[in-house]
Amino acid sequence: MTAKPLKFIFVTGGVLSGLGKGLSSAAIGSLLEARGLKVNFLKLDPYLNVDPGTMNPIQHGEVYVTEDGVETDLDLGHYERFTHMEANSQNNVTAGRVYDSVIGKERRGEYLGGTVQVIPHVTDEIKERIHRAGENVDILIVEVGGTVGDIESLPFLEAIRQFRADVGRENVCNVHLALVPFIAAVGELKTKPLQHSVKELQSVGIAPDIILCRTDRHLPRSVKSKIGLFCNVDEDAVVTAKDVDNIYELPLAFNEEGLDEKITRVLGIWTGAPNLGAWEELIRSLKAPEAEVRIAMVGKYVDLSDAYKSLNEALYHGGIGNRCSVKIDYLDSEKLTDTAVLSQAHGILVPHGFGSRGTAGKIEAVRYAREQKIPFFGICFGMQICVIEFARNVAGLKSANSTEVDASTPHPVIDFMPEQREIEGTGGTMRLGGYPCSLREGTVAHSAYGTFDISERHRHRYEFNPEYRERLENAGLMLSGSSPDGKLVEVVEISDHPWFLGSQFHPEFKSTPFAPHPLFVSFIRAARSRSDGLEH
Repeated sequence: MTAKPLKFIFVTGGVLSGLGKGLSSAAIGSLLEARGLKVNFLKLDPYLNVDPGTMNPIQHGEVYVTEDGVETDLDLGHYERFTHMEANSQNNVTAGRVYDSVIGKERRGEYLGGTVQVIPHVTDEIKERIHRAGENVDILIVEVGGTVGDIESLPFLEAIRQFRADVGRENVCNVHLALVPFIAAVGELKTKPLQHSVKELQSVGIAPDIILCRTDRHLPRSVKSKIGLFCNVDEDAVVTAKDVDNIYELPLAFNEEGLDEKITRVLGIWTGAPNLGAWEELIRSLKAPEAEVRIAMVGKYVDLSDAYKSLNEALYHGGIGNRCSVKIDYLDSEKLTDTAVLSQAHGILVPHGFGSRGTAGKIEAVRYAREQKIPFFGICFGMQICVIEFARNVAGLKSANSTEVDASTPHPVIDFMPEQREIEGTGGTMRLGGYPCSLREGTVAHSAYGTFDISERHRHRYEFNPEYRERLENAGLMLSGSSPDGKLVEVVEISDHPWFLGSQFHPEFKSTPFAPHPLFVSFIRAARSRSDGLEH
């Protein structure tokens, strides 16, 4: 029996960045999955960093962490939230990683003394990564980062140009996303930016099969016809990618435009109609919330909401699990001098972050939440801030700190573990990816999860210092979750509080709209209870 050919969808973008290639790719994947197909994703990033782990979140957004412990682009979070795929190291490839591999092969003599060039060596390396990510699935969706016309993207575009010839034209669908702005001064939609973007794509030998038009309104047939004529595609291959109120409306919006049907025709795939009942029910619940809760997020990357993308979505998912909408108020921890601004919050969250900047504001936010009995959630560095605040203001360790913030603190309640001190180079000291955790009975964490044994993803370097375990426990800090061997503290709580929990791990990475993470469901439930109390 001949194996059926694997199908590939390549998603490119033009005019400007931030149009939503990642969300569009995820939505396409959800529609194909709803048709019974098994999908996987690959994000190709043209920057020269090996991974985004050292990049400033203000520039690039959050660093997403896979189960196998790889720091990746935030779009992998969209893929996991919209489909059933579980991301791993093969789902994100950067130019830095490609060039590192090529140079490594050259140094080992694998090119037999030949001159190493972008074509064919770099492009072959990219194509090999594409094939690897496409194993054991029906369709691989490949998102090419950056904007068509950027010099950094050229090797990736050349690779996918070659790819169609390698695997057969009938097995590849090229989808191009570009902006169609409405110019209010003249009252017209302008297609020229999109036309130039498609022309740029065609200049490197790639002709789009489908064009997604990012716009703020439905495109009339006349505009679609014009785009089809000038860009050499059928009119029904011009799809309105209109702004939506909620990102989870995107699959239904694309389906209404016939996008998934067009893709299956281009690829020669026969499937039944998509089963979108779960998506329709999700949108109905999002459009009819019973209440609203306000969460104050006190962090230092608040100038770019994408820096906390998975956290934002997990909070919204927690709202779905409690039939309420969630409004997030972003507060810069460096500028938080008056905690009274937190008084109307129904819940307070201190997120992850590296370094000392903004620490004082976070500590004051934790203190306010603890003393005023406001539901509080600390995540990663936020959990460590909980420990520092409690040590200072409850356990009497006035100068307690993390050695990340103050290397000379007399009370390093957060510190490197002894074995970490023997590792040279900071990269090797990171705890990344999924790790098991055991929960104590009768705790908020155990009640939320409904089980004793869990596994969650991590991305951090410093740990709760076990030398202070007894003193902090005696002062009332509950260590409700730990590694199975008991050496590493994973979850802390305060028992005489409506809801106060800090997790060393990142629960947001495992939350989806159809399976909201239990800790976020529990946190938002407590916040809704406070909201109801304030209203009455």
